[in-house]
Amino acid sequence: MTLKKIGFIGTGIMGAAMAGHLLAAGFELSVYNRTRAKAEGLLAKGAKWCESPGECARGQDVVITIVGYPKDVEEVYLGEDGILANSEKDAYVVDMTTSSPILAEKIFAAAKGKGIHALDAPVTGGDTGARNATLSILVGGEEDDFKALEPVFSKLGKNLVYMGAAGAGQKAKACNQIAIAGALAGACEAYAYAKASGLDLEKTYQAISAGAAGSFQMSNVVRRGLDGDFEPGFMMKHFGKDLAIGTETSAAYGAALPVLGQVLSEVRQIERQGEGSKGTQSLLWYYGIGK
Repeated sequence: MTLKKIGFIGTGIMGAAMAGHLLAAGFELSVYNRTRAKAEGLLAKGAKWCESPGECARGQDVVITIVGYPKDVEEVYLGEDGILANSEKDAYVVDMTTSSPILAEKIFAAAKGKGIHALDAPVTGGDTGARNATLSILVGGEEDDFKALEPVFSKLGKNLVYMGAAGAGQKAKACNQIAIAGALAGACEAYAYAKASGLDLEKTYQAISAGAAGSFQMSNVVRRGLDGDFEPGFMMKHFGKDLAIGTETSAAYGAALPVLGQVLSEVRQIERQGEGSKGTQSLLWYYGIGK
């Protein structure tokens, strides 16, 4: 099956860049977003606007979603005017939202009952990876379906990993976010110690970021906060959502993750202060740095 027509739902920070790569690669692109203004750049380049998720799914070879929360995923896939109610038999539907592995399994089963191929394929790499098409894409579902979608995935990312059965992509993304939580909080704590002990924060960064303490979170996320830039590459409220998925499902899987629970409580405090739309570097504020 030649994949030519793609419906893309969710044109926020990540989705707009990703959809733009597909448009540039020559795919016929239809888009839907709750706020049309966020899709205007794509429409100006030739994408077709749709009025609903169902309309965006109708007649497409592939439907891709990257929306906010698991409740949004469930609505766009299983709702009355949703994706599964409108997709063609043998179409591919791909959720690239960070969502619940349990929900991914539910969508897979519902899609299979309609002869539709469903994959969960969350991404890592943030806004930079989306803009540069260097994302890591972690895929759960049938392996043959993953192989069929590789020409599409290759326009969005460089590290394409088939993780296993439905839900496996979301489980891998939870692992990713759990690792980020510890790395980000650890870096923030280092600067909290530096500040409390009287060290210069910039000199501390120069001293520790290039050695064994260095990490992507320190050099690309915390660095922005130290520079006074708290605008989102990845919003704190979405990070909180991701960490909550990890805590909820870890209990179901019997895994004890105390560091994850602590970082989630820190993130929730930033959210309660009304700063959920700032970047994850705003975790520095929890430690009294930068605000």
